[in-house]
Amino acid sequence: MRAMICRQWGPPESLRLENIERPSPGAGQVRIAVRAAGVSFATSLVIAGKYQRKPPFPFAPGTEISGTIVETGKDVRRFRVGDAVYATIDWGGCAEEAIAHEVNVFPKPAAVGWTEAIPLAISYPTAGAALLWPQFMDLQPGEWLLVHAAAGGVGLAAVEIAKAIGACVIATAGGAEKTAFVRSRGADHVIDYRAGPFREEVLRLTDGRGVNAVLDPVGGEVFNESLRCMAPEARICPIGFAGGTIPTIPANILLVKNLTVVGCNLGYYMGWSPYDARFDYADRMAALHRRLCDWVEAGKLRPHVGRTFHRLEDVPAAIRCILDRQVLGRVAIELA
Repeated sequence: MRAMICRQWGPPESLRLENIERPSPGAGQVRIAVRAAGVSFATSLVIAGKYQRKPPFPFAPGTEISGTIVETGKDVRRFRVGDAVYATIDWGGCAEEAIAHEVNVFPKPAAVGWTEAIPLAISYPTAGAALLWPQFMDLQPGEWLLVHAAAGGVGLAAVEIAKAIGACVIATAGGAEKTAFVRSRGADHVIDYRAGPFREEVLRLTDGRGVNAVLDPVGGEVFNESLRCMAPEARICPIGFAGGTIPTIPANILLVKNLTVVGCNLGYYMGWSPYDARFDYADRMAALHRRLCDWVEAGKLRPHVGRTFHRLEDVPAAIRCILDRQVLGRVAIELA
């Protein structure tokens, strides 16, 4: 079968299309004929050797797929050959077929196509866990949520999930096109961060009190300024550092305003940590995916793929368009 292969750390253009041996599922695994695969900013970090997980060479990048099950391994209970699914995988998504653990596979909602299922694998669960789970931000109806990088995959999912539960959403994005897009997806207020600092506008919109929760995929000065427009007893969740700078947290502000900082690494629940916890938290993850898919079927969530490529050879170009910030929402590779 064909796959885009990484044999050394480097830029997207270092990937090469190769013919490799077809994978076989082990116990508790399924083999999926890939109909769509997702790429993201994290994909660029993986192939550059800058991500916390470093797959062994050679490998095909890609951790989000949708497709049809073509083979099941021993002890697989929930799926059969022919089922339409989406899945998170350790790596190997940018290929014609891939292997997934059953616990990381979920039925594809009939309401979405193959490409639109890609955001359901990681983007929506990341936002959903951060916003909904009690150990994280536990967002409540009527609370104010500030979402940064809201035109990106996780940010966009957070906007929609927050509106689904009845929260008030302030979103930030860069430029007229992105701010208009985020507004069309349900945000109550959208701030163009290119036009100036967001802090004053957030305080104005909340009558000087500040927001109850912040979802921050950016880090750096965005994180620091967010602390200064949060209400007392508010929560902030860093889920990435796309801005390139990991912030140093000023503990005095946390103390004075009784703020909570809580990290949310969804990879811990998917087996992407030194301790493979995917089996320990399988029921919790399954419940989250069911809730999200129910909202999809009800029309409350509308997974969006901003740009679709149609050949495995296009994987480098797909990753490059993300690095150049040329896309709204997610990017996917759709295979015939």
